[in-house]
Amino acid sequence: MKNKKIAILIPCYNEAKTIEKVITDYKKELPTADIYVYDNNSTDGTDEIAKKAGAIVRYEYRQGKGNVIRSMFRQIDADCYLMIDGDDTYPAENAREMCKYIIEGKADMVIGDRLSSTYAKENKRPFHNVGNKLVRLLINMIFNNNVKDIMTGYRAFSYDFVKTFPILSKGFEIETEMTIHAADKNFSLVEIPITYRDRPEGSVSKLNTYADGFKVLMTIATLFKEYRPMFFFGCISLFCTVVSLILGVPVVQEYFVTGFVPKFPSLIVSCFFLMIAVLLFICGLILQVIAKKHRQLFELLLIQNTKKGDYK
Repeated sequence: MKNKKIAILIPCYNEAKTIEKVITDYKKELPTADIYVYDNNSTDGTDEIAKKAGAIVRYEYRQGKGNVIRSMFRQIDADCYLMIDGDDTYPAENAREMCKYIIEGKADMVIGDRLSSTYAKENKRPFHNVGNKLVRLLINMIFNNNVKDIMTGYRAFSYDFVKTFPILSKGFEIETEMTIHAADKNFSLVEIPITYRDRPEGSVSKLNTYADGFKVLMTIATLFKEYRPMFFFGCISLFCTVVSLILGVPVVQEYFVTGFVPKFPSLIVSCFFLMIAVLLFICGLILQVIAKKHRQLFELLLIQNTKKGDYK
């Protein structure tokens, strides 16, 4: 990994208890890397501790992890980016291996997989385990993937991924958005099992199980609609078609037997649902063509930037 610039990115909000140890550990593992701590309105002196530990400290005043990552990706240039949390839950021993995949061109994103190792045992918040499994199930089913840990904050990225990732999320749903974007744009993903450890005593998680969990689910629904519009609108269209048939078939059958239509309300509602189903199907078809065109333009953008020498 000689002559390759590695940037370690640490978004932080009130991590005074752990940030010094995190910086020290990663300095030992990757001594030539630049360590960036982006302070997100901390009130416990996290920034001063990080400076004394030798990190490059910058500030992001818009609250939320997504806002911090957006600024990091926009402002920092490197051959390899390693994103970690400042809470000392991710071991530094895996850092070199994760960066090696990126630098050797074997992956565009390396995911530190907690769920295949010690997460269930170490994590003391049971609903977080349930939420991680639910998110994994939904994304793998919708986007036809087999990613084991969707929401881990331990990741390594290539320059190409960082500089072409349009970040829309403001908070903790950023990891979900990263995974979906990588899957949709055919970036190469590699997962490495890591040994997860829970936060040390006195360190408090900023993730709200229910509020942030709901935001993650809403992000999945939104990106499902935008990245797989035919699938999204097709499912709703199919549901409306089934309702239409349930209401309409008995009426039509009775008409052929008796020559009368005694249940006009059922027939009207059936026709209404059928029209909605057709409109949704057409919307999905049109949006699917647009989504495909966007993917084509994205690939052309990558090719053009490579030819100009913008990519490292």
